[in-house]
Amino acid sequence: MMCAVIAALVFSILAAVYGDSHYRFYKKEYQKYEVTEDLDMNIDHVMYVTEHMMNYLIGKEEKLSVVTTVEGKEQDFFNERDRLHMRDVRNLFLGGIKVGGVCLIVAAAILTMFKKREKDWKRLFCRAYSIALGVWLVIGVLLGIAFSIDFTTCFTIFHKLFFTNNLWIFNPETDYMIRMLPEGFFSDMVIRISEVFGAVLVVIWIVLFVIKKYYKKPEES
Repeated sequence: MMCAVIAALVFSILAAVYGDSHYRFYKKEYQKYEVTEDLDMNIDHVMYVTEHMMNYLIGKEEKLSVVTTVEGKEQDFFNERDRLHMRDVRNLFLGGIKVGGVCLIVAAAILTMFKKREKDWKRLFCRAYSIALGVWLVIGVLLGIAFSIDFTTCFTIFHKLFFTNNLWIFNPETDYMIRMLPEGFFSDMVIRISEVFGAVLVVIWIVLFVIKKYYKKPEES
């Protein structure tokens, strides 16, 4: 069940980040943080850059390069530092998807084995999931408190844990990407992911509860 919850987390991140093909959440965030004013760009151009960036992160494009009009000049939106960091982000993102897939397979295999071997598998599944849910609830509450107290420090710790270089440290004067994606954007994205993740966990619990309460094992012939 712990593996199942990890797979649910990965699915939730994918749903929050890529659930809307038109990236309406991103557009709303750009307007909220006045990104177009900071970049002196048209919102359509910002969304064009966003679409290519997101395609790159998911592996649909091999090179991160988007020529558009920024600060009144036609140029590549991304510089070399942006490309190097986003390559690391893509590797982390795609690696996370693989981990989620492996966890899902492991969870399915273990649960299938127990379903065949345990007569009271419905109660066992609910109990195991409740324990896993409790563990993640504690983790979620602690992280929520930490992020609400000092998001900047938590965001910095995250980067130091998952990246082996300082390419994630940008200069707003020279790096357009940090102007397009301010810290507030990531704070709102964490909330969005948490909401999706919480909803997915509740749905799983409801499904297990219904199975436990109403599923009857077919009588053997």
